[in-house]
Amino acid sequence: MFAVRIHGRGGQGVVTAAELLSVAAFDEGRHSQAFPSFGSERMGAPVVSFCRIDDQPIRVREPIAAPDALIVQDPTLLHQVDLFAGLEREGYILINTSRSFHDLGLGEFVDGFHEERLLTVPASELALEHLGRPLPNAVLLGGFAALAGVVSIDSVEGAVRGRFSGAVADRNVAAARAAFDYVMHERRELSGAATD
Repeated sequence: MFAVRIHGRGGQGVVTAAELLSVAAFDEGRHSQAFPSFGSERMGAPVVSFCRIDDQPIRVREPIAAPDALIVQDPTLLHQVDLFAGLEREGYILINTSRSFHDLGLGEFVDGFHEERLLTVPASELALEHLGRPLPNAVLLGGFAALAGVVSIDSVEGAVRGRFSGAVADRNVAAARAAFDYVMHERRELSGAATD
């Protein structure tokens, strides 16, 4: 089973992101589930959403304490909430920012992680460019498809088009594909630097 925890703030589409990821996996013929964890919610309050993906039926229903991957939609949460609880050194981390892990004050923390599984992507900027609003959720799913390979970018597109229609779907797909391309480029740069 592959478990993803998504952290963000109310109004950023955190719940929708988990649902879209779940649909993308389901469309690929796998079992999936998505659900949020929040109290009386207000715009801007921290929100956590969960997604599980497996080739077998999923029977567990509790929140994900030990994720295989973290998607952080709002980097202001990095030092306010224990986002990394339960994440093993083999885990994936994707953060919505143009800053590096070292610039974010996470350099020492990520020592020992697999460098190719750690990435930042300027999802809010890509969303502004393509959507006209800084909604990073679908954008980050495009980046996650490239980083972890758990779902394909085509499945992410299918999930987005199943949820939205017309120009809204087109713009979200364009932003997700831009993030996918960005992450693929960054991964090629990393692997090139590793072989030098």
